[in-house]
Amino acid sequence: MLKKSNRITKDKEFDRAFKTGQSFYTKLFGIKAADNSLEAIRLGVLVSTKVSKKAVIRNKVKRQTREIIQKELPILKNGKDIVIIVFQQILEKNFEEIKESIISGLKKLKLYK
Repeated sequence: MLKKSNRITKDKEFDRAFKTGQSFYTKLFGIKAADNSLEAIRLGVLVSTKVSKKAVIRNKVKRQTREIIQKELPILKNGKDIVIIVFQQILEKNFEEIKESIISGLKKLKLYK
Protein backbone atom coordinates (compact mmCIF):
# COMPACT_ATOMS: atom_id res chain seq x y z
CA MET A 1 0.00 0.00 0.00
CA LEU A 2 1.25 3.46 -0.86
CA LYS A 3 2.04 5.89 1.93
CA LYS A 4 -0.33 8.78 2.36
CA SER A 5 2.39 11.17 1.17
CA ASN A 6 2.49 9.26 -2.15
CA ARG A 7 -1.24 9.52 -2.94
CA ILE A 8 -3.27 12.09 -4.84
CA THR A 9 -6.57 12.46 -3.01
CA LYS A 10 -8.19 15.76 -3.97
CA ASP A 11 -10.12 16.53 -7.14
CA LYS A 12 -8.16 19.77 -7.46
CA GLU A 13 -4.89 17.82 -7.65
CA PHE A 14 -6.30 15.46 -10.29
CA ASP A 15 -7.55 18.45 -12.32
CA ARG A 16 -4.13 20.13 -12.20
CA ALA A 17 -2.47 16.97 -13.46
CA PHE A 18 -4.96 16.78 -16.34
CA LYS A 19 -4.52 20.44 -17.31
CA THR A 20 -0.76 20.82 -17.01
CA GLY A 21 0.61 17.29 -17.31
CA GLN A 22 2.35 15.42 -20.09
CA SER A 23 0.31 12.61 -21.62
CA PHE A 24 0.93 9.08 -22.78
CA TYR A 25 -1.88 6.78 -23.93
CA THR A 26 -2.11 3.13 -24.94
CA LYS A 27 -5.08 0.82 -25.43
CA LEU A 28 -4.77 -0.30 -21.79
CA PHE A 29 -4.37 3.02 -19.96
CA GLY A 30 -3.41 6.67 -20.09
CA ILE A 31 -0.76 8.37 -17.98
CA LYS A 32 -0.71 12.04 -17.05
CA ALA A 33 2.42 13.35 -15.32
CA ALA A 34 2.63 16.86 -13.90
CA ASP A 35 5.18 18.64 -11.76
CA ASN A 36 4.33 19.28 -8.13
CA SER A 37 6.06 21.46 -5.57
CA LEU A 38 6.78 18.54 -3.25
CA GLU A 39 9.77 16.25 -2.88
CA ALA A 40 7.56 13.18 -3.27
CA ILE A 41 6.02 11.31 -6.15
CA ARG A 42 2.26 11.11 -5.86
CA LEU A 43 -0.02 8.66 -7.64
CA GLY A 44 -3.70 8.57 -8.47
CA VAL A 45 -5.49 5.73 -10.27
CA LEU A 46 -8.82 6.24 -12.02
CA VAL A 47 -10.93 3.21 -12.94
CA SER A 48 -14.44 4.06 -14.13
CA THR A 49 -17.51 1.87 -14.09
CA LYS A 50 -17.08 1.56 -17.88
CA VAL A 51 -14.18 -0.79 -17.15
CA SER A 52 -16.36 -3.02 -15.02
CA LYS A 53 -19.60 -2.62 -13.13
CA LYS A 54 -18.18 -4.78 -10.33
CA ALA A 55 -16.26 -2.89 -7.64
CA VAL A 56 -14.23 -6.03 -6.88
CA ILE A 57 -12.72 -6.00 -10.37
CA ARG A 58 -12.11 -2.23 -10.38
CA ASN A 59 -10.36 -2.45 -7.00
CA LYS A 60 -8.21 -5.36 -8.19
CA VAL A 61 -6.99 -3.29 -11.13
CA LYS A 62 -6.25 -0.36 -8.80
CA ARG A 63 -4.27 -2.60 -6.43
CA GLN A 64 -2.25 -4.08 -9.28
CA THR A 65 -1.45 -0.64 -10.68
CA ARG A 66 -0.42 0.73 -7.30
CA GLU A 67 1.79 -2.30 -6.67
CA ILE A 68 3.64 -1.75 -9.95
CA ILE A 69 4.24 1.93 -9.21
CA GLN A 70 5.24 1.25 -5.60
CA LYS A 71 8.04 -1.06 -6.74
CA GLU A 72 9.22 1.59 -9.22
CA LEU A 73 9.12 4.53 -6.74
CA PRO A 74 12.80 4.44 -5.74
CA ILE A 75 13.95 4.90 -9.34
CA LEU A 76 11.40 7.54 -10.42
CA LYS A 77 12.10 11.27 -10.45
CA ASN A 78 10.82 13.17 -7.41
CA GLY A 79 8.38 16.06 -7.60
CA LYS A 80 5.82 14.50 -9.95
CA ASP A 81 2.11 13.80 -9.79
CA ILE A 82 1.19 10.73 -11.84
CA VAL A 83 -2.41 9.93 -12.74
CA ILE A 84 -3.17 6.61 -14.42
CA ILE A 85 -6.50 6.29 -16.25
CA VAL A 86 -7.43 2.65 -16.84
CA PHE A 87 -9.33 1.48 -19.94
CA GLN A 88 -11.45 -1.63 -20.42
CA GLN A 89 -8.88 -3.63 -22.44
CA ILE A 90 -6.75 -4.02 -19.32
CA LEU A 91 -9.08 -6.78 -18.11
CA GLU A 92 -7.82 -9.05 -20.91
CA LYS A 93 -4.18 -8.77 -19.80
CA ASN A 94 -2.28 -10.51 -17.03
CA PHE A 95 -0.17 -8.77 -14.38
CA GLU A 96 3.14 -9.07 -16.26
CA GLU A 97 1.70 -7.53 -19.43
CA ILE A 98 0.23 -4.66 -17.44
CA LYS A 99 3.55 -4.13 -15.67
CA GLU A 100 5.54 -4.01 -18.92
CA SER A 101 3.05 -1.59 -20.44
CA ILE A 102 3.08 0.81 -17.47
CA ILE A 103 6.88 0.75 -17.23
CA SER A 104 7.23 1.51 -20.94
CA GLY A 105 4.79 4.42 -20.52
CA LEU A 106 6.80 5.83 -17.63
CA LYS A 107 9.97 5.55 -19.72
CA LYS A 108 8.35 7.38 -22.65
CA LEU A 109 7.42 10.23 -20.30
CA LYS A 110 11.03 10.25 -19.02
CA LEU A 111 10.01 9.80 -15.40
CA TYR A 112 13.01 7.63 -14.48
CA LYS A 113 16.12 9.12 -12.87
